[in-house]
Amino acid sequence: MAAEKQNKKQLKKKWLHKYRLVVLNEDTFEEQFAMKLTRLNVFIFGATSAIILIFLTTAFIAFTPLREYIPGYTSTPLQKQAIILEKKTDSLYQITRMNDRYIASIKKVLNGEAAFESIDKDSIFASINPNVDPMALNASKADSLLRAQVENEDKYNLFQSATSVKNFVFFPPLKGTVSSEYDSKLQHYAVDIVVSENTPVKAVAEGRVVLASWTSDSGYVIIIDHGNQILSVYKHNAALTKKQGDFVKAQEVIASSGSSGQLSTGPHLHFELWNDGNPIDPTTFIDF
Repeated sequence: MAAEKQNKKQLKKKWLHKYRLVVLNEDTFEEQFAMKLTRLNVFIFGATSAIILIFLTTAFIAFTPLREYIPGYTSTPLQKQAIILEKKTDSLYQITRMNDRYIASIKKVLNGEAAFESIDKDSIFASINPNVDPMALNASKADSLLRAQVENEDKYNLFQSATSVKNFVFFPPLKGTVSSEYDSKLQHYAVDIVVSENTPVKAVAEGRVVLASWTSDSGYVIIIDHGNQILSVYKHNAALTKKQGDFVKAQEVIASSGSSGQLSTGPHLHFELWNDGNPIDPTTFIDF
């Protein structure tokens, strides 16, 4: 016990022992400043200064724009901007996926990978019982009367007629001899027009280019979307003058005729016309 008390006294004496801090003039050794200190005072002053410095630094970073440079901190406007950009990025990603699927479906049609029945995405047989033969179904008398009434009303429907392909004015893409006509039975959904090589190929109507590419079978191909579910397709070109996304006017040159692609047997234009996912005979609307 005596030794322990002695150690405490020595420790207390050590912390409370007074020292004198003196600042002297180096040339004259004149005393400029003096201060009495103890080890305890120095420790308390150092600890207090460190706490104050940490508090001031934290407050300076938390309540000034400098916090944006510290990992983990950000401002409310930046958070809102990040959320808006994330939503825009997600929307653009969804649009890009839809465009990719749309272009992929068009390429399937061009390559002959899609059957005629699979072109129409809204198949009326999708919900029919698989055990029932759709071809064996006959319309009832009431259904027939309703169909006739609807067709009669559509004749005078301004909105229906405005979107009908019959009301579109198509110009010939070029003038030449039709060597192969449209024949749905042979799955030849186009007309082949024989012309000399490098003849200018023109757009049949204004629209936007949705595909301008090369395929092994059809060579240089360009597809124009004219709106209202109407597409025009131009195959076996020697070169293309427009790219995907370009807006073209009616009778504007979009390509030059040629004989590109494995399925071509000579300089000609393979021209297709589609409406609402279904091929139509171009000679019904265009005089080649």
